[in-house]
Amino acid sequence: MALAGRPMSTLVITGGSAGIGAATAAAFRGAGWKVVSLARRPCPVNDAVSVAVDFAQVSWEQVVQTEALPHVDAGVVCLVHNAALLLKDDALSLTAERLRQVLELNVVVPAVLNRLLAPRLQEGSSVLYVGSTLSEKAVARTASYVTSKHALVGLMRATCQDAAPRGIHTACVCPGFTDTEMLRAHTGGKAEVMAALSSLSGHQRLVKPEEVAALLLVCAQQPVIDGAVIHANLGQVEH
Repeated sequence: MALAGRPMSTLVITGGSAGIGAATAAAFRGAGWKVVSLARRPCPVNDAVSVAVDFAQVSWEQVVQTEALPHVDAGVVCLVHNAALLLKDDALSLTAERLRQVLELNVVVPAVLNRLLAPRLQEGSSVLYVGSTLSEKAVARTASYVTSKHALVGLMRATCQDAAPRGIHTACVCPGFTDTEMLRAHTGGKAEVMAALSSLSGHQRLVKPEEVAALLLVCAQQPVIDGAVIHANLGQVEH
């Protein structure tokens, strides 16, 4: 909990309604942080501030300015870029419209949020990006997502160079296959596919959202972690 006379640290997270986002909101709230979730659906964590935002709408920036920023006091803030769009597509048939759609949510939204939150990020604050194993490799039929996650690492590294002089640190946490709604939707929820993905881990299971959340909390609390790409994939088996 916050100490008397000192402002509470604040987590601002995109996609805090489910999966890694909800688990992260719960982890930070359990550590005494105020939680502000930006998502289409409410955050399930008690006492979290849920701001209904659809990042696919052109009005989203105004919504954040008027409905979310008043809940963020200047002080120690951790901004977690978690929301992402995963589509099935091919690098040889990828359309400009499809690529723009994915880049808008996965890269442009984080960049704009950085600008909006910057005045409230004091020394000790952090900007954390949720990347993917696909931030540094690729698999077939995920061209737009792979491209966006590689770009996210670049944005994180740029954040490090520009924010470090202000005492703000950053990192990109890259989960392996994680048991989330997005993964189940991408695989069609087929048990045999989920089992196959589990076998790609050295531990023969999927990453739990709570494990990624715990790592993000550590990153927020440790300024020595700055500019780092951190893989959280249970020793992913390479083929």
